Amino acid sequence: MEVGRCFGAASSTVQNFKCLGEHSSVECWIGRETVKALHASGARVVAVSRTGDDLVSLSQECPGIEPVCVDLGNWEATEQALGSVGTVDLLVNNAAVALSQPFLEVTKEAFDRSFNVNLRSVFQVSQIVVRGMINRRAPGSIVNVSSIAAQVTFPNLVTYSSTKGAMTVLTKAMAMELGPHKIRVNSVNPTVVPTAMARKVWSDPEVSRKLKERHPLRKFAEVDDVVNSILFLLSDHSASTSGASIFVDAGYLAS
Repeated sequence: MEVGRCFGAASSTVQNFKCLGEHSSVECWIGRETVKALHASGARVVAVSRTGDDLVSLSQECPGIEPVCVDLGNWEATEQALGSVGTVDLLVNNAAVALSQPFLEVTKEAFDRSFNVNLRSVFQVSQIVVRGMINRRAPGSIVNVSSIAAQVTFPNLVTYSSTKGAMTVLTKAMAMELGPHKIRVNSVNPTVVPTAMARKVWSDPEVSRKLKERHPLRKFAEVDDVVNSILFLLSDHSASTSGASIFVDAGYLAS
């Protein structure tokens, strides 16, 4: 899901901000719950999704949010939809697709779709938002929702992993260039989260069980775990953190 103007949490440090956030569809509970948390904190939220029905139901749950329906994988449509989004203080780049294909079977269509949604949209939306921040000489915080797949590989997810690996470097590059403007950029890298997208990728119960056992905490991450990390990075509690990645991975990378 995509969200705009501000990302709000229980902490007053994000209240009265405007946040832009993203989610790919109703299946992306991370984006949806992030919007709900920001809205509950009093933030003005712009929610972006490619699924109109998703935005309708979200607007009913969170009266007052600004819904924007657009496919972030389409450069021209995104520019038209968000080019005049206005003042944004906080940004959550969360739109993603995970297309499961073995390396030798990856198609041009799957490759282009993956990079357009997972990476190119981060460039484009961030450019739109950051130009406004710099013009206003206002500080800001950007959180890119990544994955542990940026650090480790999984079967049939070569394209997805490639987009997330590139996002790691992009996050650091953005942090370096935007730091002088008091704009922080970080990423949140969760392990498997029980969303509809994850269930499609990890549909084999035995494979899922074995993967869970490789996590020292013997669990996958919950949606709230990821949302709370996003909120922390958006807030002033992480005022000196930039160019970093928070791994919400139940200890997987330590195994």
